[in-house]
Amino acid sequence: MASLLVTGGAGFIGANFVHYWLAQHPDDTLVVLDALTYAGNRENLAELDARQNFTFVHGNITNTDKVIALLRQHRIDTIVHFAAESHVDRSIQGPDTFIQTNITGTYSLLKAARQVWIEAPALQNKPALPHRFHHVSTDEVFGSLQADQPAFTENTAYAPNSPYSASKAAADHLVRAFNQTYGLATTLSRCSNNYGPYHYPEKLIPLALTHILHDKTIPVFGDGRQIRDWLYVLDHIRAIETILLRGKAGDTWNIGARCELTNIQVLHTLCRVMDEAFATQPQLRQRFPLARAARAGQSTSLIRHVQDRPGHDRRYAIDPAKIERELDFVAHEPFDSGIVKTVAWFLDNESWWRTALSQT
Repeated sequence: MASLLVTGGAGFIGANFVHYWLAQHPDDTLVVLDALTYAGNRENLAELDARQNFTFVHGNITNTDKVIALLRQHRIDTIVHFAAESHVDRSIQGPDTFIQTNITGTYSLLKAARQVWIEAPALQNKPALPHRFHHVSTDEVFGSLQADQPAFTENTAYAPNSPYSASKAAADHLVRAFNQTYGLATTLSRCSNNYGPYHYPEKLIPLALTHILHDKTIPVFGDGRQIRDWLYVLDHIRAIETILLRGKAGDTWNIGARCELTNIQVLHTLCRVMDEAFATQPQLRQRFPLARAARAGQSTSLIRHVQDRPGHDRRYAIDPAKIERELDFVAHEPFDSGIVKTVAWFLDNESWWRTALSQT
């Protein structure tokens, strides 16, 4: 039985991980540490509160003493580090928080893990405690690709172009350094764009989805032909599980779905799925009377091109060959079915996203 500390577990990907892990590993102990900033939602985990092997702690990863206390109190042997500021637009407007959380916060966790798992046993002439520190990063650390360039591999040079991606790149380097210098058993994964349940409605898909329901314009930067590799969140979670169970300490993996789509393609697919939902589910027309689709209109008519943001990366693409080859992991969810599942979840959880929008 493992004992996990999950940072940022009340956020989008973290919450999906927590629910999945406890369903697949019901005998493990799981502690969530989350600062509950705007993108962290305590309600994401509320149904787990009755479980004796689940604990939620409201706190910041920059508080090293608190992290040390949690590692000792709960005999934590695995840290899964999701906690991060992650919205590029916000990083352009106010980079300080990104530096503090993504760099200083990661350093705080590494320092605490080293003290509890390596230094304290050494003072007693004992071997280091069995442990794993998994850091969740992003393909954005690699910068932008031209249309004819090969996808990012684990050996692609870092070239971050935003304060967000630069802060994640710095955190990645710290994780590597603690492995190489201090022997901390780290693993690191870089994922492509995630989508799915619990996705905070400031990102492209949930923002567009909620705008469709309110008959509000859907903004798309520039020509909308920026390319991203789209990964259903539960495929990402399964990949992390595979790394934790079978991945070699000190190694890194890129996680992608081989699903490159332009932003405008994503929006057109989402609009089609939304229009079909309204056409086949009459109750939606009553629940969301403002929606254009409720009046037999086309949701694509809401799309509006707006001025591109500074330093907007043109293309991301992940080559997941290494994790496919070495760990036998392949993403299962095609985008066409994943987006249908995502729409269904948002339509079934109206109170969730309305609360999130009220806090935006």
